Amino acid sequence: MTLLKALIIDDEPFAHKVILQYAEDIPFLEIVGQCYLATEAYSMLNEKAIDLLFLDIQMPKLKGLDFIRTLDHKPQIIITSAFEEYALEGFELQVCDYLLKPFPFDRFLKAIHKTHQQISLLKQEDSSKPPEMQTADDRIFIKVDKRFIQLNLQDIQYFESYGNYVKIWIASEMYLTPRTLSSFEKELNDSTFMRIHKSYIIQKAYIDYVEGNRMVMKNGTQLTIGKSYRQEVKQWLS
Repeated sequence: MTLLKALIIDDEPFAHKVILQYAEDIPFLEIVGQCYLATEAYSMLNEKAIDLLFLDIQMPKLKGLDFIRTLDHKPQIIITSAFEEYALEGFELQVCDYLLKPFPFDRFLKAIHKTHQQISLLKQEDSSKPPEMQTADDRIFIKVDKRFIQLNLQDIQYFESYGNYVKIWIASEMYLTPRTLSSFEKELNDSTFMRIHKSYIIQKAYIDYVEGNRMVMKNGTQLTIGKSYRQEVKQWLS
């Protein structure tokens, strides 16, 4: 069974504790991050490949439903809330399930299975799309404004995270598309592209040289190598 990587977003520590305990008994569910404010989640969504969000509604600064509305590329979402009156609004935002606190383990498990089925169905739908709408080995389709543009992967120098968007740099051109960096990371070939920072994925062929923690591209652009990626870059260089 495919592993689900999940992120908890809830301002109550006890809510984190319950989900973490339940997750220990589900072998195909892995909690890869925890946030106590919705605003903290943006960077994690860019840094990691997240399949599922456990999302509270009533939180400081940015409420859960408002957070969903800001996302252009959404993972599956399970609402975990003590307030049942937001359920209809949640399902209108296409959340996968709505758990009313306090929820027992069997209800939690049912929501996880429902999410897993939904992800499997989406993958089947993607595989049934006509070839011109799929990402091929040598090209990729991205959304720019209201258009879908086809780019040759060999022309892309690097991807740069920009909030809830990604900048794609090709020579002197830049395309801005509403996706996360992690969603691209899943699709790109590791032998051709490499993530060097939470904000950058570069194409290896466009590297000019590496000096210390700085990577210089052939067009002169200087990019910082993130601390957690330095060992991987070092291994590749050697």
